[in-house]
Formats: sequence, structure tokens, C-alpha cells
Amino acid sequence: MQAAAAALTVLSVFFSLDCLCAQRTKPIQNEKNAQNDETEPKKNQPHIIFILTDDQGFNDIGYHNPTIKTPTLDKLAAEGVTLENYYVQPICTPSRSQLITGRYQIHTGLQHSIIRPSQPSCLPSHMDTLPERLRDAGYTTHMVGKWHLGFYRKACLPTRKGFDTFFGSLTGSVDYYSYGSCDGPGLCGYDLHDDEGVAWGQEGKYSTTLFTQRARKILESHDPTGRPLFLLLSLQAVHTPLQTPKSYIYPYRDMANVARRKFAAMVSTVDEAVRNVTYALRKYGYYRNSVIIFSTDNGAQPFTGGSNWPLRGRKGTYWEGGIRGVAFVHSPLLKRRRRVSKALMHITDWFPTLVGLAGGNTSQSHGLDGFDVWPAISEGKESPRQEILHNIDPLHKPHAQTMSWDVSAEEPLVVKGPKNPKNKRILMQKPKQKSAFKLKKPPTFPHPAAKPHPKPKSKKLPKLKLKPLPKSKLKPKPKPKPKPTTKVYPQKQRQSHYKPPLESHYSGAPSAKGTSHPKTQPHIKSRLKSKSRRNISQKQNLSRERPPQPKSKTKLKVHLKSKSRRTLFQHQNMSHPVPQLSFQPVWDASVQAAIRVGDWKLLTGDPGHGDWVPPQVLPTLPGRWWNLERAVSSRPKSSTLKNIWLFNITADPCERQDLADQRPDVVQQLMARLAYYNRTAVPVYFPPDDPRADPSQHSGAWEPWVEEEEDEEGKYNGVYKKGKSGKKKRKKPKCPLCELRSFFLKLNTRMMSNRI
Repeated sequence: MQAAAAALTVLSVFFSLDCLCAQRTKPIQNEKNAQNDETEPKKNQPHIIFILTDDQGFNDIGYHNPTIKTPTLDKLAAEGVTLENYYVQPICTPSRSQLITGRYQIHTGLQHSIIRPSQPSCLPSHMDTLPERLRDAGYTTHMVGKWHLGFYRKACLPTRKGFDTFFGSLTGSVDYYSYGSCDGPGLCGYDLHDDEGVAWGQEGKYSTTLFTQRARKILESHDPTGRPLFLLLSLQAVHTPLQTPKSYIYPYRDMANVARRKFAAMVSTVDEAVRNVTYALRKYGYYRNSVIIFSTDNGAQPFTGGSNWPLRGRKGTYWEGGIRGVAFVHSPLLKRRRRVSKALMHITDWFPTLVGLAGGNTSQSHGLDGFDVWPAISEGKESPRQEILHNIDPLHKPHAQTMSWDVSAEEPLVVKGPKNPKNKRILMQKPKQKSAFKLKKPPTFPHPAAKPHPKPKSKKLPKLKLKPLPKSKLKPKPKPKPKPTTKVYPQKQRQSHYKPPLESHYSGAPSAKGTSHPKTQPHIKSRLKSKSRRNISQKQNLSRERPPQPKSKTKLKVHLKSKSRRTLFQHQNMSHPVPQLSFQPVWDASVQAAIRVGDWKLLTGDPGHGDWVPPQVLPTLPGRWWNLERAVSSRPKSSTLKNIWLFNITADPCERQDLADQRPDVVQQLMARLAYYNRTAVPVYFPPDDPRADPSQHSGAWEPWVEEEEDEEGKYNGVYKKGKSGKKKRKKPKCPLCELRSFFLKLNTRMMSNRI
């Protein structure tokens, strides 16, 4: 019995020791599991493949135009969700910046134009990016292809903006074989980079094929069961120059237009690239847990073979042809597939959508303008987006129309002084600016955000209301100088380069024009209801060469509605009458801006060339590509065309019926939204060219040229005046023989370049 009791005590001791050991090992195992959970990716994080093309128009894909052969893209779109109410920006840099940052370009300072290779500009250093947020969520991030978001310092490179690797070009337009890129004539360099170094020795390889091979290599080397992958394949195609292997041109041999033929062949190279990437996704085990997004960055350029038909406008414009993008989403993870989505979406929406899909956190991304639209894409729910600010560009004011406008009277009052020789001189000089980069010339265009204080405006209002108004009744014909002191402001606003309108519509207050004073509104309304419309309009028509009268706003409004409207427009050389809107001014309509709210779309200022261009009607390229990156006004010197358009895009997607005259209430509401957005805008950052960027100083390649210690961003206060020097450029004497030689040289060059 004693022996049995001793055995039991020994066993109890052993069991107690085992329990203690087990209790001690459990916390250790829990700690190890917690560490493993931190390193392992979250469950159901899909691999994200974003394919971005360049300058592919609405009519440049097979499911919109059967003459374009894109079987892969058509199949992926048919089996996924086609986005038919999807918007991008009209040019490269703004679209790419909004994709990467999720913010409107008015919030990044890039609202004016593209970033040219010689400009010390890039994405704001303080702003987080989409690849950074995905990397925080556990993704490995890679980019292949075109960057075009600045590279003047290493902090601007893709590898410093969230991408683990980068292979591609940094500038906007690169030769498809030699990888040479030019910033205007005579300033060219090699542009192909691997991470942060120059990738020499790739000449002769077609860029679309080369980028596709690198994308497949990334997919092959990565383990799909490990970390999730984000791949941005930003193809250079189908941007100019029109270069493609001859084998792709043969299927389009029946196309009469050579440019269209080459362009279509380049679209086919994109289709083959997408086919190779999707094949790699299936081969290496990504496809079942992947999301493939296909999108263009802006509309097509008809001058170079592209087509946006039947939409209006082209690349570089805010008509639908410039901003309505081709896009679709293909994924086995979609809950509702094989359908067309009409949900309103914008390129800024990809930031919160993809971060949310990846299980990331956007709480630290302050100021996002995008929405998470994945439920609308995957499940067909209503889009959370109800409006889109396409842009507000205070610098882009066509110089043929440099005049102050009033919302309540769209007619420019500068026409009232046609005998002023200074005006004639200005109107003759302004249209000579043929380059997009010369539109930045007036340095006195302050961005609204740069001067938010309304103090200057309050000083000018009393001047417009001073008692020299009766002097205008004296009707001094040979004295044009008193015009700035009158209430109607035509010449003073013109000479001041729009400072009052920009300041006023930034501050949200009424415009600094005389018509914005609240005391004048009852007087105007009573005048509109008076029976003396015809007499007043006749008096104004007779005195149109004299300085405006104190009641000129009333007379103008009445005059536009009178039966003598045709007579006035004939005297003013107007091509068509401007619709009359009667409501309080809330926005300077001469500022280039575009906004979409619900079904309605409003455009102000100069939206760009608004033609409907059927395919193959423009056979040749009238100039270099950098002249086509921004719409340039080609209107007559004395053009006073309208600058407000309103369309119901849902009912009229081709923008053929302008409703601005019929729905002034909608115009006013949308202008109020523009004023609201403009109050949140940052100053435009568009610095001058830096001579240190010259590739000849960097072994013939485009690469960063500013040291990290230099404060280049603080060097320029937003906008600059290019080419300002003490020496005046002498005008070259006209040489008819030289022009004839140049014509035949260009003709011969086109014939040689178009041969197949």
C-alpha cells in the first residue's frame, strides 16, 4: 500500500510538471502565430493588374468600332464589366496624376498642362500615392511603361513614389525603337530607365513588346501564393509617333487613310500585349484571384489617326471626346459579370477603390476626391459619385477672347471700343501664340488660391461706382481713357489680366465687375420689365463707339433681347449670337472650366476645338506632337463667340444641343459648384524650363538634374513668364521662296514617313 501511494505521488508530480510546461509553451506559440500573422498577407487580397493606354479614343476599340480588331479586349470586356460612363482627363499628366494620387489636379497644382521634360515639376512631395497605400497593405508594387509625372529630382521617380521596381520612360513621348525623346526641336535624349538608372542597349526593340516582356517576367518571378501583387502596365501605345511592325499593318491594308491605318495597327499591338499578360496570369496562378483593369488616359487625337466618333472634340479638350474614356474591369471576383455599367466614374476613383479592395486604409489619405466604386462595379449598385470636376485652369484664357465676361450678360463688352488702336494691336498679337506652352505667358494671372483675400476687390468696386459716371454721358468720342473709370469695365479688366475676376470668383463673392454690385440688381430687373426696350437698345446701338453708359448693363441685357440683336452682332463681326442669361454672377465665365453634376455638364471659357470628326477625314499631322498636347485657339482676331455651354449628357452624349439659354437656373447652380471647388484649389505650379535638364549634360539621356538639397519647388511662385529678356526678337523678313521650299520639304517628309 505504501508503495502504491508513493507511485501515485510521483505520477501526480509528473502531470503537474507537464501542465506547467504546456502553460509556458502556449504563450510562446501564440507570440509566434501573431508574428506570422503580421508577416503573412491578408486573406482574399486580389492581385491587381492595371493596364493604361495612351491616347486611345472612344472609337478605337473593337466593341465600339468593328473595324478595329481587338479580340482580346472585346472578350475581356464582354466577360467582365464595361464602363460606359467613365471619365479621364484630356491630356496625359493630369490623368496620371489623378490616378496615382486620387486628387483632382486643382489640388496638386497640375491644372494647366503636361509636365514637359525640361520643367522642374512633379507630384507634390507631401502627397501620398496609390502604390504607397497598397504597399502598406502588404502588396509588392511594380510599374512598367510611361511615367510622365516629372523626374527633375530623384524624389520624383516612380521608385520614390511607392513602386518597388520601375522599367520604362519618364517623359511624354518616346520613339518606339530608339527611345529618343525630344522637348521641342533640338533638345533630345535617350529615355528608357530601369529603376533609377538608364537602361542602355535596348535600341531596336519595339517598346510595346519590350514592356510586355518585362511585365511577364515580373509575373513569372513573383510567387502568387505569397504577397499580393500590384502591376501598373502603362503602355506608350497608341501615342505618337505612329510606329508599328509591318505585320500589324497588313490587316488594315484596306484603310485609305495612312495615319488611321498605322494607328489601328498600334491598337492591335496593345490587344496582343494584353493577351500575353492575361496568358501569363493564367499560367503562373494569378488569374483566379486577380482584378484586371483596362483604361485609356485621355481621348484620341484625330490628327494622328485616332477617333472619338461620334463624340464631340478630341484630346486636349473638355468635350466628351477628350474626357470620356474607354475602360472595363475583368475579374473572376466580380459578383455580376457580363454587363455594361452606366454608373458615373472618374479616374480618381481608382485610388480609394483599389485600396479598399486590397484591405488597405485610406484614413491617412487626406483630401481624396475619389470614391470607392467597387460595389457599383462588382454588384451593379448605384455609384456614390454624383459629380465630376473636370478641371479649372485659370491660366488657359484664349487670347483672342481676353475680356471680362458677366454671367448675366455673356456678350464681351470689349467690343464696345473697336476704335481703340491698342485693342486692335492686342487682338492681332495674341493669336500668334501657336504653342500650348506660350499660353502661360501672362505672369500676372494669379491663381485664385494664391490671393484668397478680397481686399483688392473691395478697393476696385468703389472705383467702378464713382461719380465720374455722368462723364460718360458727355460722350467724349476722341477720349478712350475715361473708359476704365466707368461702371462697365471693358478696358480696365482687359489690361489688368483678369485679376479682379479671378480674385472674386475665388473668394466666393460676386465678381468685381460693375454688374456684381447688389444695389444694381433691382434696377436691372425693373429695366428688363420696362416697355422701353426697343428705344434703349436703339440708343445703345447708335452709341456703341462711345464709352459705355452708366446703365450699360441694363441696356446690354435689353439690347440682346431686342429685335435689333442682328444689327448689333453684324457690327461686332460675331459669327453667331450669344444666349442671354439673367441671374447673379457667381463665376468668371472666361475661365476655362468644366464640371459634370448628375446629367448636366457645364463648360466655360474655351473648352477647345469642338468638332465632330468622323474617322479618316484628317489624313496628315499639321505640326509636331507637343503643339497638340493643349488646344490652341484658332479663332479670328475679333472673335467674340460664346463661352458658356450646357448639355444634358445622359440625353445628349454627343453634345449637339446646347441648353445654356433654356436653362439658366442650371447654369447658375453649376457655376456655384465651380466657385465652391475653386475655393479649395492650390496655385498653379508651372515652372520655366531649366537648362540643366539638357540631355547633353547627362551623357545624352533624360535623368534627374536637381540635387535633393535644392529647394526647386520654392524657387518659382507658381506661374512664370517664359522668354522674358531685354532683347527683343527681330521679325524675320518674309521669304516666299523659303516658304515654298519649306512646304515641299514637309510634303516630301510626309510622303516618306507614310510609306509602308
